[in-house]
Amino acid sequence: MILFFTGTGNSLAVARKIADATGDRTMPLAEAADQNLDTEKVVGLVYPCYDFNTPPAVRELVTRLRISPEAYVFIIITCGAQTGNSIWTVRRLLKRKGVRVAYCHKIRVPDNSATIFGRNPNDQLWKLKKYAPRLERIIDDVKARRRGSHYGAPGLVGGLLGLPSVERKVLSGFKPSVDPDRCVGCGLCAQVCPVGNIVVDGKAAIGDRCTVCIGCLHVCPQQAITTGKQFPKERQYRHPDIQILDLKHNKI
Repeated sequence: MILFFTGTGNSLAVARKIADATGDRTMPLAEAADQNLDTEKVVGLVYPCYDFNTPPAVRELVTRLRISPEAYVFIIITCGAQTGNSIWTVRRLLKRKGVRVAYCHKIRVPDNSATIFGRNPNDQLWKLKKYAPRLERIIDDVKARRRGSHYGAPGLVGGLLGLPSVERKVLSGFKPSVDPDRCVGCGLCAQVCPVGNIVVDGKAAIGDRCTVCIGCLHVCPQQAITTGKQFPKERQYRHPDIQILDLKHNKI
């Protein structure tokens, strides 16, 4: 079973490629958190790194997982560059449940947060081709049930950003908001929000459980969702192998 959490499709695309190659199946992490996975012999977790750590929603969902201590468990991080503490944090949470991670690695993908800093994630599509051979090696490792820890050591920056007080400030600083003058109430943002944090009643409204995946910002056809300024359509990103319909089934 390959579990995934995704905002713009990067982690879903990687999870699917692993599942297709291993004959396994994918499942949203949110769905898996409410099921008993004790009989699964292989459990993979594919999720992104946000601000040098694991997304808050992923941490909460992992604490609810029911996995056999005998399972071969692996973690694959999708990230723009660094993994920070995103692997170590989940390894620690699973260890508390008696589950040990056998293998972990990372895949660099277009950084969907680049748009917040004035860059275009679509200019990073070259990463998909460059790191395809690494993904093939990861798939071979998983097939062979190899063990190994890649990029899993905890770091100071990830630790600091993971402090509750610091994390709240970071999340609030990048939390998307809705421009009511541009919003037409189509509801697409609410349909793709992985944590069910957006309500549409004439206009969209973002709640207080945002995990800052900014998937809503990237799918809004009116560019009505912002993080302080409007983003041009050409800087909206979705993994090229993932359709919006796929993201609609990625909800808690």
